[in-house]
Amino acid sequence: MSAFSLGPEQTAWCAELRELAGRRLRPLADRGAPGRVNRPLLAELGRLGLLARLFSAGALDLCLMRESLAQACTEAETALALQGLGAHPVHAHGTPAQRGRWLHRVADGSAVAAFALSEPGAGSDAAALALAAEADGDGWRLTGAKCWISNAPEADFYTVFARTTPGAGARGVTAFLVPADRPGLTGSALEMISPHPIGALDFDAVPVTAADVLGAPDRGFAVAMGTLNLFRPSVGAFAVGMAQAALDATIGHTRRREAFRGRLMDLQAVSHQVAEMALRTEAARLMVYAAAAAHDAGAADVPRRAAMAKLLATETAQYVVDTAVQLHGARALRRGHLLEHLYREVRAPRIYEGASEVQRGIIAKELYATAHEEDR
Repeated sequence: MSAFSLGPEQTAWCAELRELAGRRLRPLADRGAPGRVNRPLLAELGRLGLLARLFSAGALDLCLMRESLAQACTEAETALALQGLGAHPVHAHGTPAQRGRWLHRVADGSAVAAFALSEPGAGSDAAALALAAEADGDGWRLTGAKCWISNAPEADFYTVFARTTPGAGARGVTAFLVPADRPGLTGSALEMISPHPIGALDFDAVPVTAADVLGAPDRGFAVAMGTLNLFRPSVGAFAVGMAQAALDATIGHTRRREAFRGRLMDLQAVSHQVAEMALRTEAARLMVYAAAAAHDAGAADVPRRAAMAKLLATETAQYVVDTAVQLHGARALRRGHLLEHLYREVRAPRIYEGASEVQRGIIAKELYATAHEEDR
C-alpha cells in the first residue's frame, strides 16, 4: 500500500518541506544569479539535512522531497536533485577514499557535483558516447567533449562517462570521478530557455587513474543506468510538483475571476478542464509513487516502471501547465508570474535523463523481453 497511500508521517513531512521551501529556500533562490550555481541555496539545503538525506533515502523519499520542493521552489528542487544525480555514483560505486573526500562536502552543500553523460552527438543515445579514454601508462587520458551538463562548468567534481574500449557499445564505457581542477579540463556556460546552471565541458588529454574509476573499467554503463533508474521516477515527481502548483493556482484563479456574468469556475468548459488537470496529475503521482516503491523493493521491472513514471508525469505536467496558462490568459505570460516560470521550467524534463521517445523505447523493449521469457 505504500505505493498508493502515504502515511501520516510522510504527509506531515511533505507539508513541512513545502513550508520550508517557501520560507527559507525561496528567498535564497530569488537572490541567485540566473544560470549560475546558487551556493548559498545549496548550503541551506545542507543545513536542513536534505542533501545528506539523498544518501540514506530510498526512491520514494527522493520523490517526496522533489515533489514537495517543486511546489514551492523549483530552484531548490533542482539544486537538490543535481547534487544527488552527480554524487549518487560516488555513493553507490565509489571507493572509501572517493566517498570520504566528497560525500560529506556534497551533504553540507560545500561541494557541487555533476553528472557528465551527454555529448554533442550522444544525448539520449548514451551507449554511443565518444569521449575517448586512451590508455596512458597506469591510467588514461580523456579527450573529447560533453554537453548539456547541469552544474557545469561550476561543479567541483564530475562523474564522467568515457569510452575505454572502442567499438564495444555499452560494454566499453567506464565511469570516472574527475575533480574540476584536473589539467586539461575546461568548460563554458550555456544560456537556456529556463536559466539553470548548465554548460559544456572540453577534455584535452585530462589524466585519470585507476583511483578515479567508479565501479570497474568497462562497466560504467551499468553505473549510469543504475543512477537513472533511481532518478527517473523522481524526475516524474518534480513534474508532478509543478503540475500541482499550476493546478492550485488555477483553482484559485478560476474561483475569483469574474467573467461572462459569473465566475470562471461556473463555466462548464472551464470546470471540466480543471477536473481533467486534477485527474491527470493524480494519475501521474500514483504511477511515480508505484515506480519508486518498486525500486525500493528491488522489483525486477524497475526499468519499465521508471520509464513509465517519467514519461507519464512529464507529459502530464506539460499539459497541466499549458492548460493553466490558457485559463489564466495573458497575465500568465507576464514575466515574474508563477505560470510564466513554470511554463519555461516544465519543458526540459521531457528531454533530459532520456527523452519521452527513449522512455517509450524502454517500455516496449521491456514488454517484449518479458513476453519472450514467458514463451520459453
